Amino acid sequence: MMLLSSAAAVVLLLCVKHLHGSALPAVSSYEFTAYRMQQYNLGQQKHGCRGAIVVAEARSADEPSLTRRCVIMKVQDFTTEKYLEAQKQSAAAVLILLPKNISGISHDTIRAFMLSESEAVQRESLIPVYVAPEDVQLLYMYEEVKQAAATRTSSIFVRVLRSMVTATAFQILVSNNAPIKAIPDNTIVTLEGVLPGAGEDVPTIVITAHYDSYGLAPWLSYGADSNGSGVTILLELARIFQKLYSSSRTRPQYNLMFSLTGGGKYNFLGTKRWIEENLDHAETSLLHDNVAFVLCLDTLAKGDDLYTHVSRPPKPDTPAHSFIQQLEEVVSSRFPWVKVGVVHKKINLVESTVAWEHERYSLRRIQGFTLSHLEDPKSELRGSVLDTMTQVDFRKLKRNGIIIAETLARYMYNLSDKGSPKDVQIFKGQLDFQDSRMSSLMSFLTSVPRATQLLDKEPSQMLLVNSLEHEFKRYLQQVHRHTFRQDKRDPDIIFFDQMNQPVVMYRVKPAAFDLFLGGCIAAYLGIVYYTIQNFGCVYTKLKAAVKSKQQ
Repeated sequence: MMLLSSAAAVVLLLCVKHLHGSALPAVSSYEFTAYRMQQYNLGQQKHGCRGAIVVAEARSADEPSLTRRCVIMKVQDFTTEKYLEAQKQSAAAVLILLPKNISGISHDTIRAFMLSESEAVQRESLIPVYVAPEDVQLLYMYEEVKQAAATRTSSIFVRVLRSMVTATAFQILVSNNAPIKAIPDNTIVTLEGVLPGAGEDVPTIVITAHYDSYGLAPWLSYGADSNGSGVTILLELARIFQKLYSSSRTRPQYNLMFSLTGGGKYNFLGTKRWIEENLDHAETSLLHDNVAFVLCLDTLAKGDDLYTHVSRPPKPDTPAHSFIQQLEEVVSSRFPWVKVGVVHKKINLVESTVAWEHERYSLRRIQGFTLSHLEDPKSELRGSVLDTMTQVDFRKLKRNGIIIAETLARYMYNLSDKGSPKDVQIFKGQLDFQDSRMSSLMSFLTSVPRATQLLDKEPSQMLLVNSLEHEFKRYLQQVHRHTFRQDKRDPDIIFFDQMNQPVVMYRVKPAAFDLFLGGCIAAYLGIVYYTIQNFGCVYTKLKAAVKSKQQ
């Protein structure tokens, strides 16, 4: 009797194990950190997601029904169409899994994600959107919900059986009793420093770059190309030109003013306030005097294109026109494979935002232009969580830095009129761009996210700004740090809190599994009961069967 009941138990357990196929416990949980999508108001325009709380079951984006579900996507899955479909079906949330290393993702996939990311951030969303770095547990969840979605094409019997026995339900929980609040007292820091030229009342050339980053989630925005590349080149220009300015024999008759501005990703608010400070409030400023032009550096770490963006075409015989001519000569003589061009975009005074940093100067009638490898100011490459060190081509970053340095030198020393060869190399040896320094600068800049809303609140980000100020003081004179606070009554931009949240993922078996397991137990007990009640009959039949085999 015991032998029969044990055999029945083994058969039932093997059946359950074969159908279940998973060693997961019936109930378990896993906690991780997810980073909420941007939420800010720029003027009267609202951007990003308004929600934070999530209590929903995880589902793949391939599922036909997403209502009140948390949609799980990888970078490869995230498209504008799927994102809008999740919103249309009133999904509870969207969770995007971000790979820790994107070097294995194809270029086309990265560009497609960046494009969808850019479009998503520009929209207002009522459903919470989170981004979380991939790990083993989250990838397991993704594969499970993906497999569950794939069984939708199977027969009804297979779907029901899997739902009853093998399916694992994942509950995503983000709970916070505190409502989302606006962040008060945002500050933007702008740094400036000068290399004084030879003589008095000499023209000033301003070289500037914004140092903040932007992406779908502020806590995951490292901004390597945009605009760590511009900051890196600016700091190298400060270093090598300081050597020329340190000697009276090689000091040109131009002041070089360098500035690193904050708030660049939000309508260049730091640049706007810095210009106002210099033109409207300061008694003396180099911007008051003879400004030859303003050179803005933006996204310069990729591509074989170099575009000069202007608000109005510079007139002949103006400093800006001469600089652009010198730029074309340097490229054609030393880097003929690089495509150069001038992109003219008028400033639309009806629009509340500007496209490039130089437009802030153009609005104050100061001639300026932006150098970038991007032709379109609305390019998705200007703000993405995938803009990391892996997207930087250091050879092209160095090449663009050399082009800018050689062009500046040719312009300031008037080498063309002095008959110097077009392919003359000025910056070499100690004056050359240093590979190790550029790599170190870029690594440092991308070591922490540089989103504007973090720079004046988080210790690591504040340390980064202090380090940039220290770099200025190493090579420049008259270094000033300008801290601009917003008007609380009429702020230019409003950020919101709860940008990083603890998330709990619960793994539970569905209720149907409990019913199935209960049925298996009942069947086992029934077999045992039948065996006990009819032991004599069962024993006689088994004995007869054994004798027939022996004969």
